[in-house]
Amino acid sequence: MARPIVVHADWDPDAAVWVATTADLKGLVTEADTIEALRAKLPGMILDLLEEYGVSDLPPSIEIVARASDRLVPAQ
Repeated sequence: MARPIVVHADWDPDAAVWVATTADLKGLVTEADTIEALRAKLPGMILDLLEEYGVSDLPPSIEIVARASDRLVPAQ
């Protein structure tokens, strides 16, 4: 059985979007305003890329690992 595709989503505060990439599937780079929008977008993109690469053994799932950081600002 194929293993899940692990997608890393990083918050870009300058662009105010989540940027998603993966080492598991060449060419997958996308962004979305919310994690929910990213979750909705990824399956179609992944299926399209797998079809383009001729992969017929579909992964059982997509795992999204999200990371965001915020600066700590002392209270005024």
